[in-house]
This record gives sequence, structure tokens and C-alpha cells, in this order.
Amino acid sequence: MTLQIFVPFWGDPDLLFETIDSVRAQHNPAWELTIIDDCYPDESVAARLSAETDPRITYLRNPANLGITENYREAIRRATASHITILGCDDLLHPNYVDVILGAIDRHPAADVIQPGTQVIDEHGSVIRPLADRVKRSVLTPRGGERVLAGEQMATSLLRGDWLYWPSLTFRTETLRRIDFREGLPIIQDLALLIDIAFDGGALVYTPELAFSYRRHGSSASQKTLLDGRRFRDERSYYKLARELAKKRGWRRTARVARVRLLGRLHAVTEVPGVLRHGDSAGLKSTLAHIFAV
Repeated sequence: MTLQIFVPFWGDPDLLFETIDSVRAQHNPAWELTIIDDCYPDESVAARLSAETDPRITYLRNPANLGITENYREAIRRATASHITILGCDDLLHPNYVDVILGAIDRHPAADVIQPGTQVIDEHGSVIRPLADRVKRSVLTPRGGERVLAGEQMATSLLRGDWLYWPSLTFRTETLRRIDFREGLPIIQDLALLIDIAFDGGALVYTPELAFSYRRHGSSASQKTLLDGRRFRDERSYYKLARELAKKRGWRRTARVARVRLLGRLHAVTEVPGVLRHGDSAGLKSTLAHIFAV
């Protein structure tokens, strides 16, 4: 079995090449890598990758900029393997990643999503432990070794707090073709897709063996959406939708977790000082609404 890895690219070329090198360093050679350049304005990437001699590595450049969500869809359209990883263009696979994922697929062939053990690194590659990630690890991530969560249990766990790391996930390709990204939720489209997989009766495997480094930047786009209020606004909108979907299915615990949003509210409390320093009134209004709104 071959694991198909896609890298939708728009970002720092040097970090992209580190990502590619991390794929190349896999102990298990059963992988294929496709970089989909979304018209990033730097000719060095195309020039360097045009000289690539490894037949498992393919470089493509979109004829026009698609944007991140549509570039994800382009990866899914191009997939030919049963399972794919949509890897961030600045994240790093550990040399055991393919072995860990293929092992999990072998043990759980019906699983729709696989989450390996993940650590967080900064823009320089140093391991860091921000508060949000410490909460993920100590409070939200399942304990007791490898775990399978499906349907209502999966939805409830992820709505309590999203403890997954999107670029580290491997998906069943057919699942991604059947369940598309929701429109109008660009900031939390990954969580929305995962919950939709759960509502569809899908299954998530968490295997704790460390196999991935997720890069978190201090000035990332996601951090900016927290400061200007877009992140919390999108999150409230989706949690309201998820609550209604859960109620229709009779998943009372899931609906209750979506209504309470306890960890989301606590997260907003921790962001208040940064929002105040940022001086964005819309961001402050959205943050306070996230804390107090019913």
C-alpha cells in the first residue's frame, strides 16, 4: 500500500523544502508526494523542483490562484490512492510517519481519519508547549494508548475541544470525496469537516506514537483571526449549527457540549489581554461575545 501525500503550497520556500526533505527521509519508502503550488510569487520553487529526480515527487502549479480551501479540493480531486495526507507546507513528518499511518490503517481498515502523536514547533523548529497545546494534550487527547472514536463519541470529543492537528491527519480518500468542506466557514473548516464525518457515522483512530511536528507561528494567520474576532465569530456560528444537527439525531450529550462551549469560552478569556493590546474593537466585541453569549 502507498500513502499519497499532498502539500498545497503558499508560503516560505525554505520551509517547504524542509517539509519535502522530511518526506524524503521516511524509513518506509511506500509514499508519493505531490506539491500543488497555488501561484506563489517565487520562481525558485518551480526551478528547484523541476530538477527533482525522485519519481515519487511531483510538482504542479495551478494556472490561477485557487485559495486554500479550493487547493485542498484540488488535492482530493488528484488523489488516486485509498488514503491521503494533506500536509502543511511548513510542517514536518518524522521518519516513522508512513510506518505509523500504514500500521494504523492495517489495524483499523474501516477508519476514516487517523491522528498520530504530534508535537508543536515554532518557526525555528524548536519544540514549544503553548497553553492551548498543553490543554489539548492533558485534558482533551484520549488516554490509554491507541483509541477509536466514532459517530456520537467522536463528535462530542471534538466539540468539547478540537485536539486534532489538521496537517498531521490521514484520511480515507473516499470519505473526503463524499463529505466536502462547508462553505462560509474558512477559519474552522477543518473542524467542521471532521464533525461532519462524525455525523456521517465515521471513525477516528488516535495512535499516540510521536510521528509529526506541527509548526505554530507567533504571527500566523490563525492568530490574526483571533485578534480581529473572525475566529470566534466563525466558531460560534458553527457550534450553533452543530448543536442543531446533534439535536436532530438525538445526540443529547453532543448537543449539550456544543451549547456550553466551555473550553471555547475559557480560550476566549485567555485571549482578552492580547486583543486589548491589539486595539481592535471588533475583535474585543467578538471575544466578549464568545465568553458570555448563550
